[in-house]
Amino acid sequence: MDVKIEQSWKNALKDEFEKPYFASLVRFLHKEKSEGKTIYPPGPAIFRAFELTPVDKVKVVILGQDPYHGAGQAMGLSFSVPDNIQAPPSLKNIFKEIQEDLGIVMSGRPNLEKWARQGVLLLNASLTVEAGRPNSHSGIGWTEFTDAVIRYLSDNCTGIVFLLWGNYARNKKYLIDTEKHHVLEAAHPSPLARGAFFGCRHFSKTNGILVSEGKTPIDWQL
Repeated sequence: MDVKIEQSWKNALKDEFEKPYFASLVRFLHKEKSEGKTIYPPGPAIFRAFELTPVDKVKVVILGQDPYHGAGQAMGLSFSVPDNIQAPPSLKNIFKEIQEDLGIVMSGRPNLEKWARQGVLLLNASLTVEAGRPNSHSGIGWTEFTDAVIRYLSDNCTGIVFLLWGNYARNKKYLIDTEKHHVLEAAHPSPLARGAFFGCRHFSKTNGILVSEGKTPIDWQL
């Protein structure tokens, strides 16, 4: 199956694209669109995280659950929305933690492409969603695909920092070789976690780890 995805990822995941579950996933999306359902993000943005962060550039992985399901929000990067959209509550809390952790002022710009271009893979477990129906595509095969992404990075790279926020993300820890990589866990930044995310200091900790690995730290300021 010919999937339009950045070449290094196409090579890395070529076996996944040939598996029956992936063909079934593609058929499902075509069927939903043919029935007039609105799917987010737009087709060209589904693999945006991979386009901005090729395999050999990945230094950090931030795992989200599924794309935003409101009009104009989803852009193919976990937690990120375009600049013309107000930052969702979870992202506002991420910015608050960065300011407290690093002592820098965030502009509030909600587009996280700058992070992605520095090696932060902003990966959602599901890469599509039906408008107004959160988690509606969690059972169509995306989870199998993105689990394969995590497993590939774990097996073929070293020294990646995985940021697992909330129980859903933390349940993916079994996919990661913690002898080769670094896993930082925290509560989800959602307001529903009642502030438990605050104080995790994951951004300074991540940069400390990257420096210890001989890698350039992330400039988190937006």
